This record gives sequence, C-alpha cells and structure tokens, in this order.
Amino acid sequence: MKKIIGTSLLFLGMAAFGQSKEDSVQFSKISTEILNNGKGYTDLKDLTKNIGHRLSGSPAYEKSVKWAEQKLREAGADKVWLQEVMVPVWTRGKESLQIKTTDGKWKNLKMLSLGNSEGTGGKDVSGEIIIVKSMEEYDKLPADQVKDKIVFFNYPFSQSFVETFRGYSDAAKYRVTAAALTAKKGGKFAIIRSLSSAFDDVPHTGAMRYEDKISKIPAVAIGATTADELEALLKTQKVTAKLNSNCGMKGEKLSHSVIGEITGKKDQSVIVVGGHLDSWDVGEGAHDDGAGIVQSIEVLRTFKKLGIKNNHTIRVVCFANEENGVKGGIQYGKTAKEKNEKHLFAIESDAGGFAPRGISLEMDDEKRNRIKSWAGLFLPYGVYNFEGKYSGTDIYPLHDMGVPTAELVPDSQRYFDIHHTEEDTFEKVNRRELLLGATAMTQLIYMIDKNW
Repeated sequence: MKKIIGTSLLFLGMAAFGQSKEDSVQFSKISTEILNNGKGYTDLKDLTKNIGHRLSGSPAYEKSVKWAEQKLREAGADKVWLQEVMVPVWTRGKESLQIKTTDGKWKNLKMLSLGNSEGTGGKDVSGEIIIVKSMEEYDKLPADQVKDKIVFFNYPFSQSFVETFRGYSDAAKYRVTAAALTAKKGGKFAIIRSLSSAFDDVPHTGAMRYEDKISKIPAVAIGATTADELEALLKTQKVTAKLNSNCGMKGEKLSHSVIGEITGKKDQSVIVVGGHLDSWDVGEGAHDDGAGIVQSIEVLRTFKKLGIKNNHTIRVVCFANEENGVKGGIQYGKTAKEKNEKHLFAIESDAGGFAPRGISLEMDDEKRNRIKSWAGLFLPYGVYNFEGKYSGTDIYPLHDMGVPTAELVPDSQRYFDIHHTEEDTFEKVNRRELLLGATAMTQLIYMIDKNW
C-alpha cells in the first residue's frame, strides 16, 4: 500500500510540472526502440567507411548529400529536399614541415595546415623559430624581433577545466588568430600547439581567420609531444623551420544542406533537430559530426516507427559547411526568415557521440525552467545536467531570430583527444553511447512537441 501511495504521489508531482505517467511510459518506449532497433550506428558506419571525411566543396561531401537524402527517406520523412548554399572550397594538398638544429640535419615533424590557411604555393619557406607561451608575451615583442621569423605559439590546452569545452574555448584564439598576429609583425608563418586534451603526437586542424589588409601567411599545427620537444630544443639552441604546403582557397561552389521532415498534425510550426554533414579532411568525421547527423535522423525514424502523432512539424537539418564557414546554418536562418516560418525550438548535436549527460538551454528563463522541470524523466537515462546556456553553431542564426535553442551535452572527456584529427574514426564511437544520445534528443523533442 505504501508503495502504491508513493507511486501515485510521484506521478501527481510529475503532472504538476508538465510531466505525466504517460510521458514516463513514452520515454521508456523511445529508449527501448532506439537501443534495440536504432539505425544510427550502422548508418554511421556506412557514412564513415563508404564516404569518409567530407570537407565542404569536395566530391565526398557531394556523395554525403545523396546519402543523407536517402537515409531521411528511409527513416520515413514525409518530405525531403536540398537547400542550396554557396560554400567556400579549401583544399589541403601535399604539405611538410621540417626543422634543423645546430647539427645541420633536417627532421620531419608531424603537422597539419589549419583550415582556410593559405600555403606556400609549393615553395620552401624557412626561417628561425621564436617561441611565445601566451598572447600577452607575444604582444610585448617588438616587430623587429618577429620580422622574417617563424612564430611558435605554444599555449597548452588547460587541464584545469573539468568541462573540456572551456579548455577548448580558452585555447581556440591561438588557432584562429596566430597567422594574422604573426603577419602584422612581419613573420613568415605561424606554428601552434594543437587544441588537444591528449598528451600525444597527433596534430589537430580547425578553422583560422585572416584579417583584411593583412598578409595571408600560412599557419600549421603540431601535436602536444612535438610541441614540448620543440620548446626544449629552443631553450638550448637556434632552430630553423622549413614549410612547404599547397593548401589554399579555390573560390566558392554551389552545394546543399539536406532537410527532411514529418508534417505536424496540429500546425506547421517547426521544431528543428540537426547536426552538420561536413567534416574536416582528416579522419572520418565520425564524432564530428557524423554522430549528430545519425542521431538527428534517428529522432525522425523513431517518431515514425512508434507512431507518435507529432503536433508540430519535426524537421531534421543536415547542415552544410559548419567547419569552415557556417554557410549552411546562415542560409537556413535566412530562408526561414524570408519564408516567415514559425520555429518553436531547435537543437543541434555537435559535441560527439559519447554518452549523453545533459542538454544545454539557450533561451529565456520561463522556457528554461519548463524544460528543467522535466529533469526527473531524463534522470533514469543518465541525463541530468540542464545548466548550460549555449547551443550549436549552425542554429545560432535561429537563436538570433528569437528561437529557443539547445545542444546535446555528451560526456566530453575524450572528445578533444580526437577532435579535428585523423583519429576521429568510426571505431572511436560506442554503439550504446551513440544511441543513448539519440534517445535523449527524441525524448526531448517529444516533450517539446507535446507541451509547446
């Protein structure tokens, strides 16, 4: 009797906060369906192994467009279409970085040119390396000490932050600005320590930016152990670097985001769930962001498979060009505004396919508190953290239009070991963790659709 009374009180409490026994049962059905029958893991294998990395503007990306269109149809979308978007075309080409110390011998270093960097045009560019450990240290250097030098920014990814995205944000300014800062003082090219939480020799790429009216010099990244070894050398002797690279921008081309939806039974207001279809040109783009793509498609598939009658239109968007331009997200927001489409909510998964721990909410307090009141429903599935106040890059244009936005928050402790590297492969993704992320997203979309 006590157990019956306790259970009744529990469900009364849930109902008072927009929850019900029906919701708890539906959460269980969603979880059971996805963990047993989910297609996300096999879809991810297909995407990564049969297409691989998918840089915007590349033939592989165009293959992934056709792949996503097919998968959305297979998932049961009522409507699938391609949204045109002009994307930048950046290519890497052959590249090498060597150093020479007082012994006169050249040594090859593992490296990657940063995304959007201009190269050396296939010619050797060499000079003496100088090292700085921070922006503040670099700012104090007079231009004559930098002119014709190679500037090595050896700023480590902070291990102090438990939330690794804070460490990434702290270090990202070096990747973004190193080339422009070096060029302003007459340096030949920039080297950065990779934005990595790991202590290994894996270089990480990622987008950098040039400034108007400043020379477009190259920028490259090296792994953590190479960075430590280079710093040790520079303490005792002069070191010369030689870079030869063929990377650079090749204009723009027409490409597409891929969109699929199931029509709302009540109205045409839109709930967006998405990820970005492109990736960098190393690895397989499994965690970043193949995981987010297949999780988003899984949301739609599960609604259809379970026969959930959605009130509002649920739209999956596979965004183009997040990595080096965000052109897909910008175009989607622009088109939504031009069509005067009403968007109720948008969530992106772009933080890896690891086990979900929470959902970050970028919206007003009233809507935030409404979602937080559902926390008890999510807790049995390991999702407990609703304190974040940020959302995905591709849906920022919607946020700027006043749409409540969110992002899935997986466990991030291993994410920046492999982010933007050759290590981001299918084998690094765990099936259950990936599908639990899809489960949390589907459960949230179910609650948003029912209650908003």
